Amino acid sequence: MVKQVFGQYIPTRIFFGNGEIKRMATEKLPGRKAMIVISSGTSMRKFGYLDKLTQALDAQKIPYVIYDKILPNPIREHVMEAATICREEGCDFIIGLGGGSSIDSAKSIAIMARNDGDYWDYISGGSGKAKPITKGVLPIIAIPTTAGTGTEADQWTVISNGEEKIGFGTDETFPTISIVDPELMVSVPPHLTAYQGFDALFHSVEGYLANIASPLSQMYSLKSIELIASNLTKAVKDGTDLEARANVALGSMLAGMVEATSCTISQHALEHAMSGLFPKLPHGAGLIIISEAYLSSFLNDVPERYKEMAQAMTGKRSDDPEDFIRALVQLQKDCGVYDLKFSDWGATEADFPRIVANARETMTMLFYLDPRPLSNPELINIFEKSFR
Repeated sequence: MVKQVFGQYIPTRIFFGNGEIKRMATEKLPGRKAMIVISSGTSMRKFGYLDKLTQALDAQKIPYVIYDKILPNPIREHVMEAATICREEGCDFIIGLGGGSSIDSAKSIAIMARNDGDYWDYISGGSGKAKPITKGVLPIIAIPTTAGTGTEADQWTVISNGEEKIGFGTDETFPTISIVDPELMVSVPPHLTAYQGFDALFHSVEGYLANIASPLSQMYSLKSIELIASNLTKAVKDGTDLEARANVALGSMLAGMVEATSCTISQHALEHAMSGLFPKLPHGAGLIIISEAYLSSFLNDVPERYKEMAQAMTGKRSDDPEDFIRALVQLQKDCGVYDLKFSDWGATEADFPRIVANARETMTMLFYLDPRPLSNPELINIFEKSFR
């Protein structure tokens, strides 16, 4: 039963649409000097996205510094280094430009630019010390160039410290402003478009299944599932299809709102452990690898929710919860990602107990949100069924 007592807090001002990056030249910004956080790759410069941003800042006479070391699975060391530079340069707001890794890093840098000690002092889970944030957080602007994490619409940031990959967030880590411009996403290659799109889909699916789901979060979930399921294949096959890109981007943004009002469940905990232990594994790819076996685990626990998600995916009434799994598998086949192999990233069957233990230790909370508790043997069995 959906909980009828719930709350919602999504304070971010969002501008959505093709060409909306131009608003950075006219919108009132939350500071006088920016730190721009981008990845260590070349795409932000190669495709002109960084130039669009810096030209807009120049138009407002806002000085900036650029931190460009962020990895696909961002790390604590870069958060700490960038926060030190931020303080030394006198930056008073942070702009995350790029994929979820850059925006998540921007959120974490915004914490450490104001607070003492080490970032892991504030992390709950694993070896984190769970200290309270006492000195506030710098304002954050999120400009995603991918459609996957939804971090532009939620408070969460995911950072790795060695083999620990842990999500964290507070009310203060919601972006102040988010600009979701699908024109900045056309350069994403097909396989990454698919990985990112499925990440967004699973945010909504897991949020819909979570035992803390609310009427609002489930509304966001079903619309997100519908948008992604009906447009992701088009975006994968033709990255210049702006209508498909925009619909997937909207689905991803709504999935971020799902994360802000509900939460993911233990599928995400398991994948954080997978890519924490095998950091070259893209997060979306890891989720895809275990998704069929994992999501089949709750078919008999909340069958009506599966039927509702199947209807959102297919547009057809469903009387069988298995319809959702069939639609999920078909979408993965259509996007060319159904046959991903965990072994291609170096994993072996001997790693399964270590992955489960890591997930339990670092992302404990997500296991409490599952429709029913999963035992360690069940989790191992999910990996055994998924392994290629």
